Amino acid sequence: MINELPDTLVLGAGGTLGEAWMRGLLSGIGLDFRECEYILGTSAGSIVAATLVSGRELDAGDRATRAWDAPSAPAPRFGLARAAARAGTVAVSPLAPLAFAGLAPPGRLARSAVLAASPRPQRTLGRLGHHLDTLGATFDGRLRVAAVDRGSGARVLFGAPGAPTASVRDAVLASCAVPWLFTPVKIGDREYVDGGVWSPVNLDAAPGGRGAHVLCLAPTAGAGPFTAVTKAALVAEEMALIARGMRVRTIVPDTAAAAAIGTNLMQADRVEEVLDAGFAQGRTLTASA
Repeated sequence: MINELPDTLVLGAGGTLGEAWMRGLLSGIGLDFRECEYILGTSAGSIVAATLVSGRELDAGDRATRAWDAPSAPAPRFGLARAAARAGTVAVSPLAPLAFAGLAPPGRLARSAVLAASPRPQRTLGRLGHHLDTLGATFDGRLRVAAVDRGSGARVLFGAPGAPTASVRDAVLASCAVPWLFTPVKIGDREYVDGGVWSPVNLDAAPGGRGAHVLCLAPTAGAGPFTAVTKAALVAEEMALIARGMRVRTIVPDTAAAAAIGTNLMQADRVEEVLDAGFAQGRTLTASA
């Protein structure tokens, strides 16, 4: 049951349909998540996070998903995971980060090596950029956006103290720049790619002190081909927060939402169905409170 606003809201990666599920779920719960002390977003989650920080409501009229302008299916016959494997790019998929798990320097080096060798697509996220421009969100101390430095392989949390200076627009575009779908986003003199290359949730980076309540939405932990990978990451990252004295709750798609999402997280023609399933799940969580 959900009956209190978390101090920190963590929104994970999940492609077009993960973004839709998170918007539907949060709308269904009915709490004003714009009032959270901190909001951390990765990839699709960064779009939702920026929307909340901008002061917008996550209603059915806010169709940020359409702005991704992403192919509905990289290879419809195989689906997202198998298409990535077929292209030899699972290692840099935003939803297969455990191939290079860990915060140690060797992990960063592995990521940077694979990213350097990966194809460099020319497709940009221009339509998403226009949508972000309309939001007018700013880094006001609450927002964190996870991305990965393409050159070093290190995780960067835009909006956090000491992070490189960036607009919310550029930070979100970087966090959504799936390496094998979209061109890297240049901020300053560095190039950045999807934050999911580091972790599907980046839960361990949640800001907050001892006793803080953290709510994490993990679209890929309950649906799609990356369920096991995401659950493994969640176990380790939840433990890191618990060690810091924080309270953690994670929500994943329920049975109905998982069925609506299916196996292709970029299938845009299923957005409305996933929004409805997410909203229904959110109402169920509220009703049980």
